[in-house]
Amino acid sequence: MHRLIYKSRAKTPIDKETFRDILYTSVALNRKHGINGALIASRTHYLQFLEGDHDSVAETFTRIQQDIRHTEIQLISFSHVKAGVFEDWRMRGFGLFNLNLELEKQLKAKYGVEDGGIRLPEEEAAALAIAEDVEMIPLLSK
Repeated sequence: MHRLIYKSRAKTPIDKETFRDILYTSVALNRKHGINGALIASRTHYLQFLEGDHDSVAETFTRIQQDIRHTEIQLISFSHVKAGVFEDWRMRGFGLFNLNLELEKQLKAKYGVEDGGIRLPEEEAAALAIAEDVEMIPLLSK
């Protein structure tokens, strides 16, 4: 089992519809390729976690790098893991642009501010921590 984490900047502001479209597409493709994961999005950035066999994860990341909705793609980590964190999810997501004000304030205090929104981490441990800190909304599952 391998896990890949990346962060990217959105070429256009991320809204609920864009986020939902990405999740629907991800679920279908991930089911086909045996990938599990999670996607966190602010209004300006994506933070995504992909888990599966090495080749499937690498091929999925290659497709993402060619997606015109992303720019400034930063690979945070790509490593072998003993067990997956996202094993039960083909793709789950949380849009940080729909937060209540108190949760947004807490996340900004912990992770910082970027482009007026919550700063998505660029380190593996912090990326996994924010996935634990936000309650992953089951917009789509399995």
